[in-house]
Amino acid sequence: MTTSSLTSRRRFLWGTAAASAFPLIPVTAGEPGIAGLFSTKSVPSSPMSLFVASPLTQPGEFTPGIEGPGCDGAGNIYAVNYQSQGTIGKTTPDGKSEVFVTLPSGSIGNGIRFDRQGTMYVADYMKHNVLRIEMATRKVTVHAHEDGMSQPNDIAITADGVLYASDPNWAASTGQVWRVDRDGKVTRVASGMGTTNGIDISPDGKTLYVNESVQRNVWAFDITASGDLANKRLLVKFPDYGFDGMRIDVLGNLYITRYGKGVVAKVSPTGQVLQEINVLGARPSNICFGGPDGRTAYVTEVEHQRLVQFRVDHPGLEWEQRPRR
Repeated sequence: MTTSSLTSRRRFLWGTAAASAFPLIPVTAGEPGIAGLFSTKSVPSSPMSLFVASPLTQPGEFTPGIEGPGCDGAGNIYAVNYQSQGTIGKTTPDGKSEVFVTLPSGSIGNGIRFDRQGTMYVADYMKHNVLRIEMATRKVTVHAHEDGMSQPNDIAITADGVLYASDPNWAASTGQVWRVDRDGKVTRVASGMGTTNGIDISPDGKTLYVNESVQRNVWAFDITASGDLANKRLLVKFPDYGFDGMRIDVLGNLYITRYGKGVVAKVSPTGQVLQEINVLGARPSNICFGGPDGRTAYVTEVEHQRLVQFRVDHPGLEWEQRPRR
């Protein structure tokens, strides 16, 4: 987002002072996962304790615009604004990073997603685009453009490659949601919302979840056969701090970055806050799943401008749906 948008987000999300009503819940290390039920082959589990964060990259490798993130089929993690604004960084599972691509002049990325063919899609909030990047050639093209967007912020993707983009207006504390079809056609599917930000789709493909950063709501919508949204309902509302990016695991649990509180909240499909995971910095901006079995969460963290990681009990849905290599 622009400098003014980033400043607005910090003012809204970082300035809350109340203590959380949801304390950290201890979890027994080594709890068995169920990755084998969802993957095509058995993969050894990491010895890292569950829900205990550790740094993956060094402080300051990314700019304060660190966001994204997304994992490819080989397990590399991609996050925007590595070393300078307008880039996308590639980080190996052992924490070695490099510039993967520099976006066209004036474009700055935010959310990243991969389709089942391994193509990367990036929300370009400066130019109101969703960009498409071919991984083999690193060629960047405009997949979709919409002048009516305030800024495409984060994106979700269905199993068949349809995108949904959150679109906040930070200055007005309002937002909307757009659908981007496989051919790049853009349709507004929700309006009159608060500052829409984190967005993802349930494992059965029938529900879209959208959070509102300033209002601290998480909404659920039915996805109709035509791809429109219906039956908007409140899943959960938090009393303090802000929201940012969000991802879902294979059981439908939401992992929501709590910007300003320094945790990721794990929320059940019924809206129950199951636990909050400390991510070693006050301003987590987004999250994705990867690792050898889909049970490593990677978080972009703004305070230290780095990636952190922690193990979870069930694989992330995006890992299960991505192509294997």
